[in-house]
Amino acid sequence: MELRQDAKYAMVIPTSMGTRLTPLDGQPFHSSDTFKMTGTSAESNVGSVSSFLGLNVKILTAFVKGSPVSRFIKDDLARRHMDYEGKEFEQGGPWGYRHQINMADSGSGSRGPRVQNDRAGEVGRKLNVKDFDLDRIFAKDGAKIVHMSGLIAALSTETSQFCLEIARAAKKNGARISFDLNHRASFWSGREKELSAAFSEIASLSDILIGNEEDFQLCLGMQGPEAGGQGIGEKIDSFKEMIDRVKEKYPDTSLFATTLREVVSVGLHHWGAIVSEGDNWHVVEPRDIHVKDRIGGGDGFVGGLLYGVLNGWDAQKCTHFGWASGALAVTFLTDYGQPADEDQIWSIWEGNARVKR
Repeated sequence: MELRQDAKYAMVIPTSMGTRLTPLDGQPFHSSDTFKMTGTSAESNVGSVSSFLGLNVKILTAFVKGSPVSRFIKDDLARRHMDYEGKEFEQGGPWGYRHQINMADSGSGSRGPRVQNDRAGEVGRKLNVKDFDLDRIFAKDGAKIVHMSGLIAALSTETSQFCLEIARAAKKNGARISFDLNHRASFWSGREKELSAAFSEIASLSDILIGNEEDFQLCLGMQGPEAGGQGIGEKIDSFKEMIDRVKEKYPDTSLFATTLREVVSVGLHHWGAIVSEGDNWHVVEPRDIHVKDRIGGGDGFVGGLLYGVLNGWDAQKCTHFGWASGALAVTFLTDYGQPADEDQIWSIWEGNARVKR
């Protein structure tokens, strides 16, 4: 995949930033009184793999002016070595704008994680291209890859249009488009026709399309894998058939990817991946991974996959690095992996958990 070589940024990522509150020690949210707060968004989580490994990543977002939470998020992005820009919106009083709150426990043993999103008054719903200098960002500075997800594309009517215009401007200026479909039923309720059209256009502009079986079915209207089978690994041929159907509809897309996950317990998952590039298939059969917190594992996979693309690796190497990046992410209490170096991720792929001195 040819990338724009004079681009200042490896990745530019539109997103709505928020915070996550996680109870300590794997406890349920409702019975806890002590929480860890982290900055989060699915899209920025993807970019963290590249930013921690030394590539230039820029976040396009929105902030609440004068908010201590906005300051916390800016400091978090800076700690992740990310550039950012976004309009500062006045809060507008106690019932005005704020950043979303993700309330999520990690689960424990046979008690699965529970997640509730409080997005009332979310400032990211106001994202609009008129608040960004697209010529400076995409023509002058440039981006090798623009990554976006269905979460931001479906957040509001404004953000749907925002993502469409970002994709158009980026494509015009030589950026590759990565689109993780990320279907959320609550976002789509009552907006199915509008969002189907928007997602279809973004997908048609995309060079990389990522999603699970539900994402491809509900976002793009594709037939999913056949039902049945004893485990996720036995459904790989059905997943391939689904991706082949998507390839027929979007022939200009170069790379298609999906993850495979089967939950044995909160701390043990079977984790795999499928990537299609041209006529070639790259499959990681589900392998056991140990999980500290499952949220962000899929974003870790996408982040590792894109890091490989940015480095010009072949699709198989990208797939392996993506799988291991996802496995790394679920060992962190943040939603995103924070690799020390490439070797840390490759050690996970190789199954080498020995101490490194």
